[in-house]
This record gives sequence, C-alpha cells and structure tokens, in this order.
Amino acid sequence: MKNFFKGFALAVSMLTSIPFFKVHDFNKGINGYAVLFYPLVGFLLGLILWGTHSLLQVHITDLHLGIIIFALWVILTGALHLDGLSDTIDGLFVSKERAIEIMKDPNTGGMGMIFTVTFLILKASSLAVFDAFYLLPVVLLLSRFNAVLAIYLFPYISQNGMGALAKEELKRSQVIIALIYVALLSISTLGLFAISLFVLFVIKTFFIRRYGGFSGDIYGFTIEVTELILLNAILLGIAS
Repeated sequence: MKNFFKGFALAVSMLTSIPFFKVHDFNKGINGYAVLFYPLVGFLLGLILWGTHSLLQVHITDLHLGIIIFALWVILTGALHLDGLSDTIDGLFVSKERAIEIMKDPNTGGMGMIFTVTFLILKASSLAVFDAFYLLPVVLLLSRFNAVLAIYLFPYISQNGMGALAKEELKRSQVIIALIYVALLSISTLGLFAISLFVLFVIKTFFIRRYGGFSGDIYGFTIEVTELILLNAILLGIAS
C-alpha cells in the first residue's frame, strides 16, 4: 500500500504542476506504480477542467471560457507533454541517426516550434467550440492510458533515464489494474476508447519503423496527439 501511495505521489509530481506530492526521487520499486496511476492523474485533471468550466460558464462567454480552459490545461500539465511533442517533431526533420540527439537537445528547433504553435492553435480552437466538457476527464484518462500501453508494450530506445526505469519496473499486473479502472471510468464512451487505441496503433507503427521504439518525448507526443484527436472526434460526433 505504501508503494501505491508513493507511486501516485510521483505520478502527480511528474505529470502536473499541482503543488502537492512533489516527489523528485525515482526510488527503485515505485516507478511502475507511478505509471499505473498516469490515467487516474489525467482523469483528475479532467475533473478540474470540467469543474472550472461548470463554475464559470454562467459568467463568461463560451468562446472565452473555452480559451481559459485551454490555458488552464497547459498550466496544469506544466506543458510537459508539449515539450515532448516539440522535441519529437524536431526529430522528424533530421536523419534517423541524428534524431535522438536532436530530441535530447533542450533547445527547441524551428520546425518543432512552428508545428507546436500550430498544434496549440488547433487545440485552443477545438476547445473554443467544444460543448461536451463533461467528457474531458475521459479524454485525459484515455490519452495517458495510451502512454501506459506504449511503455509496457513497445521497446524503449534509450538504456537510461526515467523512461527506461519506468519500463523496467512496470509489471503486467499493474497494467491490468490500470486497464480495469480505465475501462470502468470510460465504459459509457467505448467509441472514444476504440479511437484512442487506433491512434496509438498508428503512432506505434510509425515510430517503430523510424526508431525501433519509443522515448520519453514520444510518450508526450502520443498523449498530446491522442487528446487532440479525441476532442475532434467528439466535435465531429464520431464518438461520445
């Protein structure tokens, strides 16, 4: 039980900017538990976003409130996954041999910046016309479950770092626990679940061919892309 709590605290610390449970010690034995809680942390973030929208919707116009929710979304996640998105995109504009080195560079390249800004505009625009904010907890839940599946199922292209430690310690039993609570929390939105798994399949197919596996940046890329596609699937009425 102690490892469960430590894992949850580490997951909150890693995936959010919320000033609680600030844990920066990746002690051996708790990293798999942290990954187990990634989807739950996403669900809780979604609840905060939905709750904020519910409180403010009678006071602020829909367009402006959608942009506020977008900004809060970025702030709550500390732009962590956006950084992974940007680094991953930078890696796509160089050779495979240089890509990993470029992705590790703390400086954002021109193409990463351009495409990330474009991505943010699309996400903000999606939220500006979004009207199903009660589904945000599920959107954030499923996108982070994709990261759990990617960590467990696919090779990790580096031999060090917290991503390697997470993959090493993540056990089948922990993935099954995550699958059970994710299924229960999203049982009324199976269409979204199916779409999120399809997005993961497409991303996996591309990056396995290009690099032979995933990295921490690609996990962030996976989360961000899944979120945007799920938002627009809801907007288009493809899934509910």
